[in-house]
Parts: sequence; structure tokens; C-alpha cells
Amino acid sequence: MPYPTERMRRLRKTGALRSMVQETRLHPSSLIYPLFVQEGKGIAEEISSMPGISRFSPDRLQAEIAEIASLGLGSVILFGIPDEKDPTGSAAFDENGVVQRAIRTIKQEAPEMVVITDVCLCEYTSHGHCGVLDGEEVANDATLDLLARMAVSHTEAGADMVAPSDMMDGRVRAIRSALDEGGFSDVPIMSYAAKFASAFYGPFREAAESTPAFGDRRSYQMDPANRREAMREIALDIEEGADIVMVKPALAYLDVLREARERFRHPLAAYNVSGEYAMVKAAAARGWIDEDRIVPEILTSIKRAGADLIITYFAKQMAGKLKVKGER
Repeated sequence: MPYPTERMRRLRKTGALRSMVQETRLHPSSLIYPLFVQEGKGIAEEISSMPGISRFSPDRLQAEIAEIASLGLGSVILFGIPDEKDPTGSAAFDENGVVQRAIRTIKQEAPEMVVITDVCLCEYTSHGHCGVLDGEEVANDATLDLLARMAVSHTEAGADMVAPSDMMDGRVRAIRSALDEGGFSDVPIMSYAAKFASAFYGPFREAAESTPAFGDRRSYQMDPANRREAMREIALDIEEGADIVMVKPALAYLDVLREARERFRHPLAAYNVSGEYAMVKAAAARGWIDEDRIVPEILTSIKRAGADLIITYFAKQMAGKLKVKGER
């Protein structure tokens, strides 16, 4: 036989052949689009560090949701920006709060849309930390009841799933207990189980107006150097009742994502965060990279590493491409 006998290029010859043997596929159903909702009326304001991403007031959500649904995207995750903040973040569990009203608007426009809500106090507290304070320290146990109230309030407004991102110890158990006691035992929890204290969050903090007034979040978010600890965090959240677990950020933590996929059978999410988005947009604007090619490559890498679900600001952009290609 002529050398080589095994020719790997045979199945790369045409686009049709390559598609036949493609191992990892993206689909709109696996993409979750983040939405920032802000108090006020008539607001649709682009975020300067995140081109193409805007903050909306609840009354401006209808057109955005209609577009999202038309692209085949079936889920969104909401982040709220209230007008007034206080030390305990009380606007987070106001039945007429900005997220609660946004949920009702979305459900009226697109009843089948899966509405996930971020459960964390950082956008609502006057100090910008993810829980209530004891001096200048975040008080873990005192925060749990407020997170539980927030999750129940979102669910009462119509949320399909809650996603605690605060990294307090015991928050999943507290939220699960509160939901069950409130008659919402069928509402799932998607836990930010392994959330690292990352520099990739910068643009988000502008978008959500959630920069801490002092200090940082390293006393409750994870050290980026710790992979074994991430597995412990995930295991604990599963034990406490998490239905979906998440690794955040995605790109610099693909090894964590891969190990989590190999260890755990639960659905696994990854958050392709604001800094990852902003870097692509900035480099593409300067002509340094081909955005049309690099976005699917990035999202495929996250899926290939083990993510079942990807929260990404590229969701609309990617869903549009998949729709054109007939991947729906």
C-alpha cells in the first residue's frame, strides 16, 4: 500500500464532509443571552465598553425580546439596575422592582422564553458588595436570608430559574429551602458554583453599576489559581440542591470546565464574560482579528471543553449565523 495508508484529509475535502463528521456543534438552544434592565422609561442605551450591548428600561424590552425569539434563542438571564440603592439591597426583593417588572414584560411578550434571573445583591447595595456588611466584611450568614427573599420574589414575578452568583457559603441550600417552602419546588437553581475573582469582569461592572465602593471581592470569589477548590465548590452546590452548575469566566478556565465535565453528571454552564466579549470587539474594530471566524471558534472551544450551556453576549450574533446556515 502507498504511504500513508490512513489519510485524515479525506473527510476534510468539502464543507459537506466536514459537517458530517463535526464532533462539537453549537445550537441556539444552548446559548443564554444576558440582558441588563434599568429603572426608567424609554431607555435603550449602549454600554460603551461592550459595543452592541445595551441597558433597557422594562418598557423597551418588548422589541428586544421579539428579536431574540426570532433568532431561535430560548433563554435570557436578567441583571437589574435600580434607581435607589441601600446597604441591604432592599430593591432586589421589591415586588415592583426593575427585574420583577422585566420578568412580567418578557413573559407577556414571549411566554415560552426561559427567564433566568441573577440572584446577587451587588447591583442593589450602596457599597457594591454581594452581601450585607459587618464593618467592612461581607457577613455570609446574614446575607443568605436576603438572597432567598430575592429568589422567591423573582419566582413570584414569573422567573423560570434563579441563578445565585454571590458566592456566599450555603446560599444554594437557603434558596432551595425558601423556594420549596414558598411552593416553588419545581423551579430550578443554576448556581454560579465556581466563580473566580477575575479581572475579566470589568465591563460588566460598568454595565451593571456594581463596582465595589471599597476593597474587592476576593474574600468570597475564588482564587484564579485554585482548580481543586473549584471541584469542592461544585460538589457542595450539587449537594445543596443546585440543578445546573456553572464555571465563570469561561476562556481562561477551560481546564476547570473540562475537569468539572469529567467529574459531574449535572448540566454544566459556562459564562463567556464581558471582558472576553470586549477584547474580541476591540481587536476586531482595529482589524486585528476576523470577528466572524473567531466568535464561533471561541464558543465551540467552550462547548468542546464540556459546557452544555453558554451564557454569552455573542448569543444573538451567533444565533443569527446558525439560522442562516440552517443549524436550527
